[in-house]
Amino acid sequence: MGVSASGKSTVGPRLARRLDVPFLDGDDLHPPANRAKMAAGHPLDDADREPWLAAFTEWIRATAAGGRGGVATCSALKREYRDRFRRTGADLCFVHLALDRAVAAERIARRQGHFMPPRLLDSQYEILDPLEADEPGLTVDASGDREQVLAAALQAVAERDP
Repeated sequence: MGVSASGKSTVGPRLARRLDVPFLDGDDLHPPANRAKMAAGHPLDDADREPWLAAFTEWIRATAAGGRGGVATCSALKREYRDRFRRTGADLCFVHLALDRAVAAERIARRQGHFMPPRLLDSQYEILDPLEADEPGLTVDASGDREQVLAAALQAVAERDP
C-alpha cells in the first residue's frame, strides 16, 4: 500500500515471485471511467472507488479461499478500505511503502504513460491514513532502492509467518 510512485508496482511482483504466490496489481481492477477521471486530473471519490473496492475485496476472498496466499498492490489509503479487506477473513499483512511527498513527486514526474498525473499526488496524501498499531503489517521507508524495500517487505511477511 502507499501513494502513487511509492514503488508498489515494482516491489509487489518481486515479492510475489519470492514467495511463489499469485500477484495482482490493483490498478488493473479500476474501471475505464476511473482511469479516465484520474488521467483528466480529477481525484476519485468513494463512489468512484466502490466497484474497484468490490473487485479487490473479491480477489482477496478468492485468493484466500485457494489457500495459497497472494500479493496485491493498491494504494489502500484509507483505514476503512483496509478494514473492508480484513473483513474477508483473510490473514492479511499490509506493507505501507511510505515515501516523502517530494520524492514521490519527483518519481511521478519521471514516469511515462501512467494514468496518474502528478497533480493528484496531494489528494492522495490528504486522505492517507497511515497504518495504525492494531493493523497487521508494517511501514517501510520506500525511498531506498528496490532491493532494500523488497528485503523489508520480505522481513515483514517472515515475522508474521515464521
